[in-house]
Amino acid sequence: MACPFLEEPVDREAQILRRALRRERVIRSRLDILSFPDDFLCERYRFSAQSIIYLDNILRPYITHVTHRGHALSSVHIICIALRFFANGSFLYNIGDAEHVSKATVCRAVRNVTVALKRLLYSSVVFPGHRPTRFIKEGCHKIAGIRMNKT
Repeated sequence: MACPFLEEPVDREAQILRRALRRERVIRSRLDILSFPDDFLCERYRFSAQSIIYLDNILRPYITHVTHRGHALSSVHIICIALRFFANGSFLYNIGDAEHVSKATVCRAVRNVTVALKRLLYSSVVFPGHRPTRFIKEGCHKIAGIRMNKT
């Protein structure tokens, strides 16, 4: 029986092999999304560069990560990942492959942007104050077939 306080030579050799076979982490350089033409951005994200900049100015305080790592996503990248998911409605894997990030990163980006938009909902979306709410709800139903609760 081996003594539990002494290292096994097999374990030591396995550690040496693991260190020798460890793959180096590959970090891709990020593209400047806003340098693309507006038709390219509208095709992929359904927003122009000016609109993405506007969203970035509004949402940046809520979605930026305070990290000491050197490869965190910028707020523009986080917004563009979420916009691509919203515009496309595709699977997280597909968005991640297109944006060169993992499925987990896409999931976190969509969640962070959604929560940030939810925080700004009541300050950004309001019914016009000069008409009764009932007329506005009836108008929504006439235009888009959207039924709203009768309150």
